[in-house]
Amino acid sequence: MMNTSNGMISGPSSSSASAANPQSPGIKTYFKTPEGKYKLHYEKTHPSGLLHYTHGKTVTQVLCKNIKCTFHFYVLKVVSENGFVKFWCQVTLAHLKDKPAPSTPTGTSSSSTASSGFRSATARLLGGGNGNRALSFVGGNGGAKNVGASSRIGASFAASSSNTSATNTNFDGKGTYLVFNVGDAIFISDLNSQDKDPVKSIHISNSNPMCHAFHPDAKDGHDLLIGLNSGDVYTVSLRQQLQDVGKKLVSAQHYNKDGSVNNSRCTSIAWVPGGDGSFVAAHADGNLYVYEKNKEGATDSSFSAIRDPTQFSVDKAKYSKSNPVARWHIGQGAINSIAFSNDGAYLATVGRDGYLRIFDFSTQKLVCGVKSYYGALLCCAWSMDGKYLLTGGEDDLVQVWSMEDRKVVAWGEGHNSWVSGVAFDSYWSSPNSEGSGENVMYRFGSVGQDTQLLLWDLEMDEIVVPLRRPPGGSPTYSTGSQSAHWDNIVPMGTLQPAPCMRDVPKLSPVVAHRVHTEPLSGLIFTQESLITACREGHLKIWTRPDTQPSSSSEATNPTTSKPSLTSKVGGSS
Repeated sequence: MMNTSNGMISGPSSSSASAANPQSPGIKTYFKTPEGKYKLHYEKTHPSGLLHYTHGKTVTQVLCKNIKCTFHFYVLKVVSENGFVKFWCQVTLAHLKDKPAPSTPTGTSSSSTASSGFRSATARLLGGGNGNRALSFVGGNGGAKNVGASSRIGASFAASSSNTSATNTNFDGKGTYLVFNVGDAIFISDLNSQDKDPVKSIHISNSNPMCHAFHPDAKDGHDLLIGLNSGDVYTVSLRQQLQDVGKKLVSAQHYNKDGSVNNSRCTSIAWVPGGDGSFVAAHADGNLYVYEKNKEGATDSSFSAIRDPTQFSVDKAKYSKSNPVARWHIGQGAINSIAFSNDGAYLATVGRDGYLRIFDFSTQKLVCGVKSYYGALLCCAWSMDGKYLLTGGEDDLVQVWSMEDRKVVAWGEGHNSWVSGVAFDSYWSSPNSEGSGENVMYRFGSVGQDTQLLLWDLEMDEIVVPLRRPPGGSPTYSTGSQSAHWDNIVPMGTLQPAPCMRDVPKLSPVVAHRVHTEPLSGLIFTQESLITACREGHLKIWTRPDTQPSSSSEATNPTTSKPSLTSKVGGSS
């Protein structure tokens, strides 16, 4: 229960109540920012009784007085090579429009530059007459394709048949939803409802969902991507999942079936902006695959052997009808997260080796990158205008990378443990900006395993930027991000070493607030609220201050515009 008189949360009196209510004493139901007070509006969670932690099970046998006993240990969370818990809850915001998006023929032209660039890249990979053919998605007549279950742990699962499943008559076909994974289940909650429990739960047999992504303008209705720890990838219609009352995926299209192309864990997945249904899936072995949704997932997909595991390389599939169509070998070690710039021109990856890498997606070339100060990088996020990129990881720092300067321009210090989630607030504008476009300030947030939410303000004209370090001397400084002062621009495709601590300006958070009792795994900004999630699958929705500008301010906020990236980086925008 919440004690609203003092803004504190009263914890339950028993351990069983604690399991039902993740709150504990000492966590405030609000936090203050320069523009006003954020208040805890409501929470989302999952019924603990619905979880089935049966994957990753190990069996140990011991002898006790000549009696052989078998003990089953169930793995609730899987720890990767770098110690980062990969079964932590991830959250995706999904907005369903009033009506399903109309289906269009495969290969419909698009005016998007990024889309054109992607099609050119695909053409180079596949060559002319690639045998591309549209999928006949099962379920158009009410039936669903049944996928045979395998006896192998971490294999594919069977999709339920929609012609034998009842329909949810309460679902009106629209709304905004939160999709999140815990254990072997995916939960879907209505963002605009104060009901704590999800409206839908989907259970995965013999595997665990690891990541997901939503495409609001999917042309064939298959708008939700799901990546599993077995390496398998599915596309489904979120609307169909909500309409069906069963607890299995319906009308799912299957890729990398049974790990036929790559059986390592799918760590991150993303739609290609403007890519006509194309998507990319990153894996724990350092490889990333480019898929075309409108091509059938062939079982004969194969690629040439990787020549140098330490170097970036791109290989096309050996067969024109294969899907995935290309493999990007990023490097050694797991890819922990990927993110596209808003226009789809650039793809960022962060991984176990501690490197941020930025690629020109259409030309498939490495543009730039940098090493973390220490350890692996775990998360990344772009600003809406594509000028800045955030990363977080095991060095407890929030790193700000400038695409214009091709360097780290600031480090945020404030977390006491690994940074597990970062995001720009594209709906926020400085109270003093008044839409002038001058001295642009960015607001971004970060969450970490220290259970804290930190909010930061970045104004490049006010932070002190080291310019150069003369041999044997101290660095000189200037205010603002003035790349012209640097002696040399870093050459194209260079992976830079970690900068010296004294050479990078430091940011202090404007807010540091403990929002959960468990380590945090992600955050999302919406126009009305801020959403935080902890690793156990408990979500909190914090409403913005009353003084926050209305939605009309988004049009005047320079950080929410979508201009093409400057030609200074990679020569392509």
